[in-house]
Parts: sequence; C-alpha cells; structure tokens
Amino acid sequence: MNFNFLKNNKRLKKIVHRLLIPANEARPRLWVSWFVNPFFHKQKRSSVIRRRVRLDVVPFNYFEIGESSVIEDFSTINNGVGDVVIGDNTLIGLGNVIIGPVEIGSNIILAQNIVVSGLNHKYQDVALPVREQGITTRKIIIEDNCWIGANSVITAGVTIGKHCVIAAGSVVTKSIPPYCVAAGNPAKIIKQYSFETNEWIGVVTKNPISL
Repeated sequence: MNFNFLKNNKRLKKIVHRLLIPANEARPRLWVSWFVNPFFHKQKRSSVIRRRVRLDVVPFNYFEIGESSVIEDFSTINNGVGDVVIGDNTLIGLGNVIIGPVEIGSNIILAQNIVVSGLNHKYQDVALPVREQGITTRKIIIEDNCWIGANSVITAGVTIGKHCVIAAGSVVTKSIPPYCVAAGNPAKIIKQYSFETNEWIGVVTKNPISL
C-alpha cells in the first residue's frame, strides 16, 4: 500500500502516528502488532524471530525477513523512519539494534551487540534540544556474504560490499568496497582479496585505505 498521502500531510501523519504509537515511544501499540503489521510485512518460510526480539515495526514502512534467516533474542528492529529488509539465510545475532532505512543481504552473519542505524538526529540549532530538531536518514546497505564482528557500529549512508569482514568493535563511517577486511574506529581497510593470487593481501601503507 502507498502511504505517500500520509507522509505528505503533516497533520494527518501526526494523528495516525499517535494512534499507532504512544507519545514519546518507539514501540507500536499491541493491536498494531497483532492485527495490522501481519498484512503489511513479510516473514518468509522457515525464518525465525525469537520471542524476546523487540519489533518496533509500523505498517507505513516495510519490514521483510527472508527464508531461513534468524533474528536472535534481545535484538531490536525499528522501521519507524525507513524500511528494514533482511535477505535469506542471514543471522542477526543476540542484542543487535537495526534502525532503518537498512537493506541487509543474504548469507550474512551479524554477531552480537551490533548497531546498524540509518538515522541521525539534527543538532545545528543550540537554542533547541536535539530531540526537537528532527532527524535525517541515509540508507545502509550490507551486501551478500558479509561477516560483521561483535560490538561494531555501522553508521548512516554506509554501503559494505560483498564478502567483507568487519572486525569486532569497529565503527564503520564510510563505505567499504567488496572483498575487504576493515577494522578500527573509524574503520579502515587492512586486507583485500586478490583474485590474481587467490589470497587475502594485507594493506601495508602508512594510511590504510578508507573509502
């Protein structure tokens, strides 16, 4: 269903938003989760969302989890400001926080306590509290076959290319091309795969590549 008419009408959007979600909260009302979301969101065959997952999902943005994918306990999925799409055979580990707009591919491992957030708060006006200045969103894309290590943070607008490895504790603030290993805060490329020699080659420059 197309909700553009709602997004373009601020007054109507505010009314509908209050009906769906209590004031100053992110979790939708129980009746929305039980009776509305199942008609708008897609959970494909054999996918698993554990009982202790917090699904802060609303019908006016999209949520999908692909075949044989798993979202482990204590994770939070939030599509309030952008779609969240998870591909096939992907593991979302314990305690992950995923805030749209986010597209996660297939055959991906997200370890524990990872934050993937396409949302930022505006803060330019020092006369106003940050919470009153609105937000910006930039889509995050994690392409197929990646492994994201525990306690990593993926920031808004980042694309992580196919078959990348992000070391534990990394903060990824810029896009990483395919077939790379990145580590650090901010994350920098430390290895790249060579299809000529069929091996991972360390990046030995004084300033490792950060794209």
